[in-house]
Amino acid sequence: MPPLLAIPFPPIDPVIVQIGPFALRWYALAYVGGLLLGWFLTKRLVTRPGWRITPEDVDDLLFYITLGVILGGRLGYVLFYNLPVYLEHPAQILMVWEGGMSFHGGLIGVLVAMALFARSRRVPFLDVADAIAAVTPLGLLFGRIANFINGELYGRVTDLPFGVIFPHGGPQPRHASQLYEAILEGLVLLVVVQWLARRPRRPEERGLIGGTFLLGYGIARFVVEFAREPDAQLGYLLGGLTMGQLLSVPVALVGLWLVLRTRRVASPA
Repeated sequence: MPPLLAIPFPPIDPVIVQIGPFALRWYALAYVGGLLLGWFLTKRLVTRPGWRITPEDVDDLLFYITLGVILGGRLGYVLFYNLPVYLEHPAQILMVWEGGMSFHGGLIGVLVAMALFARSRRVPFLDVADAIAAVTPLGLLFGRIANFINGELYGRVTDLPFGVIFPHGGPQPRHASQLYEAILEGLVLLVVVQWLARRPRRPEERGLIGGTFLLGYGIARFVVEFAREPDAQLGYLLGGLTMGQLLSVPVALVGLWLVLRTRRVASPA
């Protein structure tokens, strides 16, 4: 019998509609919706004074980013979280519909995609990075909500009254860590980077939006990982930290460096 204070998992089917072998899932819709809405908002953003990329550039940039997210996210999961299994069964690397994506891998993929795009268009890399960082929390918001609907990446056992009993998490209530991340990495960070993006853009502040995003994400992910169940195949690692925390530390440090760099450039001695 579940604890009296536990919240039952909502009866939401991860599959929106299925026609024969084709199934449209909330997880896939989160990726598509995040990319398309991000594309739309970025096209509007770069029409403001001070940006070095054009709305037409953003159309092509969408292709680069999509490849970076999918390829980087999948390869990052393979390398960071489950390499022994995929070395034994390499064909499973291509089975992305079975799940297994890494934000940190996707971040690396997107950085490579942005660098290639910036070089091909001869525009400053940090202009591209700032534009993408201004909308990335949207994808995180949608993605974490989809994780919750899938009943995956749930949190650790809790006795707090807002614990949720997940279908695959046993009878004990757990932190809805996916929703914590949706709020912090998604909603809160989106408000912050959008506020920065809508200020008058100055050349000396290139990298501020991207740096703020990386710093905010790294801190939010590190904190929420204390409530999130570590991956079963990895458990706790160095110093009792999780893989997500270890990967988030360099992300936050790079973000802090970018923020401090823009402050030094904007306020020369």
